[in-house]
Amino acid sequence: MVDRDHDRWLFKGDTELGLQGRDASTPAIQRRSSARLWGLVSLLGLVLLVHRLWPGTSIISCAFPGQRGVPVIEVCPQVSAIAPSSHASLVESLDQEYATEEFKLKAYESLGGAVRIPTECYDDLGSPLEDPRWKVHFDFHTYLETRFPRVHSSLRRTKVNTYALVYHWQGSDDSLKPLLLAAHSDVVPVNPATYEDWINPPYSGYFDGEWIWGRGSSDDKPGVIGSLTAIESLLERGFEPTRSVILAFGIDEERGGITGASAIGKYLLETFGEDSISMIVDEGGSGFSDQSGTIFATPAVAEKGYMDVRMDVLTPGGHSSRPPKHTGIGILSNIVTELEAHPHEPELVRGRTYYQGLQCRAKYDKGFPPELRKLVQESQYSDGKLHDLEARLLDFDPTFYAQAGTTQAIDIVGGGVKVNALPEAVWAIANHRIADHSSPSALMDRFASIVLPVAAKHNMSLDAFGEVISADGPAWGQIRLSDAFNTALEPAPVTPTTGSGPYELLSGTILSTLKTNLRTDEFPSSAVVSPSLSLDTKHYWNLTKHIFRYGHRGATDSYNGAHTINEAIRGEGFLEQIRFFTRLILNADETDLLG
Repeated sequence: MVDRDHDRWLFKGDTELGLQGRDASTPAIQRRSSARLWGLVSLLGLVLLVHRLWPGTSIISCAFPGQRGVPVIEVCPQVSAIAPSSHASLVESLDQEYATEEFKLKAYESLGGAVRIPTECYDDLGSPLEDPRWKVHFDFHTYLETRFPRVHSSLRRTKVNTYALVYHWQGSDDSLKPLLLAAHSDVVPVNPATYEDWINPPYSGYFDGEWIWGRGSSDDKPGVIGSLTAIESLLERGFEPTRSVILAFGIDEERGGITGASAIGKYLLETFGEDSISMIVDEGGSGFSDQSGTIFATPAVAEKGYMDVRMDVLTPGGHSSRPPKHTGIGILSNIVTELEAHPHEPELVRGRTYYQGLQCRAKYDKGFPPELRKLVQESQYSDGKLHDLEARLLDFDPTFYAQAGTTQAIDIVGGGVKVNALPEAVWAIANHRIADHSSPSALMDRFASIVLPVAAKHNMSLDAFGEVISADGPAWGQIRLSDAFNTALEPAPVTPTTGSGPYELLSGTILSTLKTNLRTDEFPSSAVVSPSLSLDTKHYWNLTKHIFRYGHRGATDSYNGAHTINEAIRGEGFLEQIRFFTRLILNADETDLLG
């Protein structure tokens, strides 16, 4: 039942209705009864409309508040923990093994050894057959072969586009769609200037008794090593799957997967066909965190869009002793200043994933401010309250800007060749993660509208993504806007949640893994699963509509995040990832929730 104090999610009209002992046969009472009947019918119609527009809600009651009232809409419904039943003794035995110091040290070293292989990914990588910087992945292949011998003798391994890896663990029942676990072995480069700032060397893979240090220890070699460790352990116990399991390991996720994941996606589509996978679980920015004593696990069920916009400023050259009022670098700076002066504003949209996650927090987070909880409740049917909530979130939730709107970051700049020569061509690249309610075309239109006044101010023509807008009179130069790497991406289709078998299986497995954790720290006993949004699986959209981006790791299990100095993962956090993969494989093997 819904808690009537702070978890009662009701629509407008929360008042008790009753005849209070009067004769219902009188005309006045009949009229009031009729009015109530028609009001209830109208309200039920509204409820059904809301449920259709916002599928993350569920109709659970038509009882009036205080025993009588308006229909109740269940927000953020939860499932029970799901643990293997026919494989119960196996998972219990593996948990006992995972808890041993011998297993932990072996698993931590497996990850540490993977970290010691610097599989750095660069934006300008050439073809795998031509660019020698790819060859480090051969070393990584060899390492996996020696570290996981049973996997490589029992599973079919396919090298896709030379370096990407796909493992196929054949199940006994071909009628069951396979489970796909995805990860990537590439890492962002380490800036040599920061080497001295690392507590332990960036490719040491050192375990200090608590943390495993090094680039890739968080993003995303735990996904690769964790899933392989789980399967190696299952093979050691003689487990043979009923449902096939596929592992897909990309090699350039850090630049969009244009060489690895794109080739893997094509290979899987050609091998298995469209809609051939029961569910995909990939890495994501989401894991779980402690919110006022309740664990919130947040698998991503939606992905933002993506676009890198390149800005080229082309101007006449010449000797710097006779400079114009503004050089190309000055004009580029003007563009960047205008872009940062007009950031994208986040927008709260009912039914979108961020809004659904906010409803979960308001319902289950005991530390959620009561006035905000009330706004979340009222925003379900009031546009005014929705806007009030939006304004409050700007200060309350640090993730609101990044989650609910399009983000913009000027990350790369270049130009100029000599201190006494005017720069003829300068450029910068802005990275965008496009809101799930927007699109690349909307981004391009907005970008051009901000840059056009700058072009006019400096008497320059503007080439905005192929559409040329001439200057008034002879142009002094040109500003050119383009898709930097031709990787513009629409927001992803949203994965079904409430009432969806794969989502229920994933949620139940997460809760089961949390409930039985082997951690030694003080870990909360209550947990909920809440949808979120992320990136990373664009190349697999045709394989299934059930795609989840989730790394089973706590927010405090990363020492300093990813893509920065002192990347490290807590050993016990990595161990829980191995346990999650184990339980997911076993649950998927015996469930009737998957196709």
